[in-house]
Amino acid sequence: MDTPLVSILIPFKNTAQFLTECLDSILKQAYTNWEVLAVNDHSSDESLKIVQGFAESDSRIQVFPNSGAGIIEALRTAYSKSHGSLITRMDSDDIMTPNKLEVMASSLLNTGKGHLAVGQVKYFSDRGISNGYERYEAWLNQLTQSGSNYSEIYKECVIPSPCWMVHREDLDKCDAFEPDRYPEDYDLTFRFYEKGLQCIPCDELLHFWRDYDTRTSRTSEHYAQNYFLDIKLHYFLKLNYNPNRPLVVWGAGNKGKTIAKGLLEKQIDFHWLCDNPNKIGKEIYGKKMLHFEFLNKLKNPQSIITVANEEAQKAIRVYLDTLGQKSMEDFFFFC
Repeated sequence: MDTPLVSILIPFKNTAQFLTECLDSILKQAYTNWEVLAVNDHSSDESLKIVQGFAESDSRIQVFPNSGAGIIEALRTAYSKSHGSLITRMDSDDIMTPNKLEVMASSLLNTGKGHLAVGQVKYFSDRGISNGYERYEAWLNQLTQSGSNYSEIYKECVIPSPCWMVHREDLDKCDAFEPDRYPEDYDLTFRFYEKGLQCIPCDELLHFWRDYDTRTSRTSEHYAQNYFLDIKLHYFLKLNYNPNRPLVVWGAGNKGKTIAKGLLEKQIDFHWLCDNPNKIGKEIYGKKMLHFEFLNKLKNPQSIITVANEEAQKAIRVYLDTLGQKSMEDFFFFC
């Protein structure tokens, strides 16, 4: 196959204990026409020294200081220095399988532009993986196997941030790393969806995703739940909401209340449903809580579902199916 240059963008900050393993996994790639654009986001440990050592021994690895601060600025810096026609991102604490670049580049070359290469991922940790991460991994891999990632985009981030590859032209069409919206990987996922990039199904494990207490997604305020909900609501209103249809919010837990606040701030009217007898008939934020069967009285409604309990979600889905409603058209699970 053709072997276009693949640009690997790697922001790094204080990941000295993992960087050698990360960069070694790139050096072992079967696909060899790549460049690493590693950007130091003001590390205070030995990270910079480690990457500089690799750069001195392999000219395909380049290291730059962050032109600003944070992951988004680091990604912008890396992208501005890149030359590849295929672009991917890598986390400095993770590990690639030896065939990762080969599989993804081949997928993109076989399908052409307008597509997004993704791969199966596996979490690993010295202390073991929590049940929550195990479930997220299984859910994400199931979507990736069929290429149906966008079908549940409002639940969680459906594209793993360090396991995608795209044509440069398509990334530019999606505004690359220009928006200042965190979590940046989830925001980019929505822009892939917005611009219609088709996910290429993949059943191969391509990426080992490390979990530990001090990883950015665990410690930065930018990855708190409210940021995720803000992104979900932003893109729902932009891409899927029909203002000519009555809008419904299901659930009055923390997520439901956050979504309700967001809608009220934007002066968007909605009906608020629940099945909790202690809440039905009462007012929250000036909105009366209604029994979920009120949905039957509405003509052609759209529903945002914020109920987190899995059994309750199944019951809601069955109920909506009996009404002939369709996922990602008539109802959207936000958790």
